[in-house]
Amino acid sequence: MRPRRLVVALGANLGPREATFAAALAALAAEVGPIRARSRWIETDPLVPPGDDPARHPRYLNGAVLLVSRLDPAAVLARLLAIERRLGRDRRREHGRWQPRPIDLDLLLMEDLVRDAPDPVLPHPRLHERRFVLEPLVEIWPDWRHPRLGLTARELLARLRTRAFPLGRPPLSGYAEE
Repeated sequence: MRPRRLVVALGANLGPREATFAAALAALAAEVGPIRARSRWIETDPLVPPGDDPARHPRYLNGAVLLVSRLDPAAVLARLLAIERRLGRDRRREHGRWQPRPIDLDLLLMEDLVRDAPDPVLPHPRLHERRFVLEPLVEIWPDWRHPRLGLTARELLARLRTRAFPLGRPPLSGYAEE
């Protein structure tokens, strides 16, 4: 496969978040491809599943990195999941969405690649609804154009901030990861 720019979102709300991010960056560079840009890390409020105790959900640290890779999307996803496991995430123990986690690595996009199946779906299907993803993306690739929506990352974030949603849907109520 030809080299492609891709963006991976990082999120964590358990354990030594910054140290985990440092380990994730080293693994991403070694196993996926060279890192070309990194956003600053931002702290965000978690989404809390209905009926769950909000005290069980610490704040998230979020960010994104821009890499270059020759890997296909499925291979990138497999490596992200392996890195998560090595850094302490056990998806089998997570029951439902928005559970606390030591690390979450999401493949957001691979240039203008559109992919509906099999996993991963690209671009990430909720990327445009999540401020905690768009803010870091705008820092590292503001002119990336969403291949389905035709808007740049900067335009998507501006619409989200002004509540002019690209698909007519409001965003999730918070910033935290799924």
